[in-house]
Parts: sequence; C-alpha cells; structure tokens
Amino acid sequence: MSATHDDDYAWFSCERFPDLADAYCFTYVRGLTPDELVVRLGAQTEDFALLTLGELVEAAYSEPDRHGMFFGATAVGDWVFIVGPNGLLGIIEEIITPLSAGTRLVSHFLNIKGDEYFYWIEDGEIRFCFLSQDGFSEEVPDELVETMERINSGNEPTDLHDGPAFLLAERLTGITLTPELLEESIYLSGAVPESR
Repeated sequence: MSATHDDDYAWFSCERFPDLADAYCFTYVRGLTPDELVVRLGAQTEDFALLTLGELVEAAYSEPDRHGMFFGATAVGDWVFIVGPNGLLGIIEEIITPLSAGTRLVSHFLNIKGDEYFYWIEDGEIRFCFLSQDGFSEEVPDELVETMERINSGNEPTDLHDGPAFLLAERLTGITLTPELLEESIYLSGAVPESR
C-alpha cells in the first residue's frame, strides 16, 4: 500500500518515536544486502551486531563520543534500508556518491536544529536534492514531477520531514515506510568512519 498524502506519515511523531522524530537519517540503497553495504562502507561485518530498533537507538545515544557514524541496516525487498539515529551517513556527499555506484541511493535527514536534507543519487550522479538552507534542486526530474505537484498543492507550506521527504523516497524506492517496518525489523548495526 502506498501513501498518497503527507498526512499518511503523521504516525512518525515525537510521541511514537521520540528518539528518531527529532533527529534521524533514513537511507535506501538498491541491490545491496546489509553485509554488502557494510563492506562497501569500508567496515567489517564481524564488528556489527543484530539489534532491534530500540537497541539501535539506545546504542547510538549511549556512546555519543563513539568514533564514526553509527547506523543499522536491514533488507527490504531488493533494497537495504539504513536507519541512522542522529546520524549523518546519508548526507555526506563524499560517502553517498560512491556508495551509489552502479545503483540508486535515496536518503533523507532531519536534526533537532531543523536542518533537513534529501538526496536522490543515481550511479554517482545527484539527480535531485534538498539542501537545508538552499532548498530544492532547480530542475525537477520527470520521475518526480507528479509527486512534487502533489506536495506543492497544499495551501500551507509543509516541512520536508512532515511528509514530503517520505513521499519522495517512496516514489523513488517503491517502499512505503511504516511503523511496523521500523519497529519489527532487525538491523545489522555498527559504526563506520566519517571520512574514507
């Protein structure tokens, strides 16, 4: 079932996901398994553990001085879905551009300061993005025209994290993010260096 309106993601709230709704990074990479993702990022799978969402969030916040970016990855169909509690993995272009080699990468990020980012990268080429202070890419690719029209059809301006980023990611991945997907998945979790 696909979402049709920004309101379809109203469940992603501070009440239900207090440690994610204020700071998160969700990234999707097509055609990789969680193990392959970890290796592509330059880490060893032996250094990673299988965690629930609650354990992943707790681990991310319990060691704030940990070196590197902590995240969890799970398979969703032909995609690997990455949850970065308060993480930057999905918005550092030096990491996500090569990570998208030969495939599609989609990510969105929000932190407590209100910084928001969205990326669609296809085989190393940024096709569309939203950069916190700069807004959306000037040109909307044909694949996103209908979705952007739906997002812009409301009377009130909508924050990216209040639905549009989820709708854009859904359009580009075919994955409807649900509370069950977040809460019931088991994540291969660990840290990778911030620079490579």
